[in-house]
Amino acid sequence: MYSRHLGQTLLHYRKKRGMTIREFSQYAGISTSLISQMERGQANPSLQVLELLAKALQVPLYTLFINDIDPATLISRKKDRKQVYRENKDHIVYDVLTPDFMKAHIDLLMMELKAHGSTTQSEYSHSDKEELAVIMKGEAAVVLEGEEYLLEEGDVVRIPPNMKHHFFNPSQKACHVLFVLTPALI
Repeated sequence: MYSRHLGQTLLHYRKKRGMTIREFSQYAGISTSLISQMERGQANPSLQVLELLAKALQVPLYTLFINDIDPATLISRKKDRKQVYRENKDHIVYDVLTPDFMKAHIDLLMMELKAHGSTTQSEYSHSDKEELAVIMKGEAAVVLEGEEYLLEEGDVVRIPPNMKHHFFNPSQKACHVLFVLTPALI
């Protein structure tokens, strides 16, 4: 199970917690030499050791492997993108732009909102995400907590978690909106 990425991840989490190798070794119950070897990518830790490390770092075990990324998964080709539809397939479609979205801490979506289309009939909110929307082409209106704002090409709107909102296209032409969704800092 050798991985230089695992070592880099351990080093990152240890330093983030402000611990020396010796302090971390004592806290985790693992020898300093083994921790040093793992951080340099020269050790092959057992599952039991990995579980002790994760517990000591107070992170889920899988997070130790988050940085073990295949570079080919970092590219999102237009022809391979997944599309997500809302309630009304006739008026709205989202292209999932985020490469390797299962490991990303951010979602990137491109919405095509057709003429006179709407994301939903009523307002909605994300309890666990903050959202940025950039009008890339055309114009759109956003309703935030019941108040309507017209947005033109290049305008950006920030939507904090739990804010009720929806988008609609008041024009005769389709518009494109780029969405960036990040985990809420709650």
